[in-house]
Amino acid sequence: MVRRSFGGDDHIFVEFDEEMNLAANFRAMAVTATLAERRIAGVIDICPANVSYQVRFDTDRLAPRDLVAELESIEAAVGDGTGFDLRTRIVEVPILYGDPWTRETASRFRDSRQDPDATDLEFAARVNGFDSTEGFVAAHAGSPWIASMVGFVAGLPFLFQMVPRERQLEVPKYLSPRTDTPRQTIGHGGCFGSIYSVRGAGGYQMLGITPAPIYDPTQTHPDFADSLVFFEPGFIVKYAPIDRETYDELTAQVEARRFCLRQAPVEFSLGRFLADPDGYNRGLVEALDGR
Repeated sequence: MVRRSFGGDDHIFVEFDEEMNLAANFRAMAVTATLAERRIAGVIDICPANVSYQVRFDTDRLAPRDLVAELESIEAAVGDGTGFDLRTRIVEVPILYGDPWTRETASRFRDSRQDPDATDLEFAARVNGFDSTEGFVAAHAGSPWIASMVGFVAGLPFLFQMVPRERQLEVPKYLSPRTDTPRQTIGHGGCFGSIYSVRGAGGYQMLGITPAPIYDPTQTHPDFADSLVFFEPGFIVKYAPIDRETYDELTAQVEARRFCLRQAPVEFSLGRFLADPDGYNRGLVEALDGR
């Protein structure tokens, strides 16, 4: 059941579900992508979220009832989203799992953690039924993730793994939030992954760190010529485990402003994904190699 509510005079909020699922998320992305393409006079901002979206509009140019009619028309055209193809990109993000910086940070917040004697990676592996961190890493990096929304701090993507529900990785957040998280930490809380774009507070379990910047207010890195934020909702992430030597090499490339994330344009179809998740994911990942 779709729920709509107005925020003040110039915002409308639309929610498709009360729990996170890929179908509701993709429907929100399909509706907001279609709304953007229509370029309706009076629409100021469009903000897709995990299972909802919000629109800011100018009431002097667009009456609320007319906007609702447009949204209902788009939602009817999109339907359940299975027939909509989203033009997006797949990105390979290198990760040093179990890195020394997030381990040191976790040790400073022992009282905030469920198991003060285990690393966040070890805790995540255990609560998901893995006998080792290697098994958890294989599952974490084995299937791609979709950026279900971008927010919280500038450029931070919320990531939802594209696997059947029974294979979803879930990890509880810290008992109380940290006041510090290293920049570019790979986090996980509940069903969501994330990449911390800047250093700051956080409550997700810290699994590793990436050398790749995802937020550049100076726009001097090669991947940021068009925007100071790298991620957009709908981007697909394939994690690539790396060792410390590779991490240091890539960090040197970043510092020299020579590093670029591997990426490729793709179209994502919810219907084709649901019909064969693993096979469809293989095709997406092959796009990184130009196949």
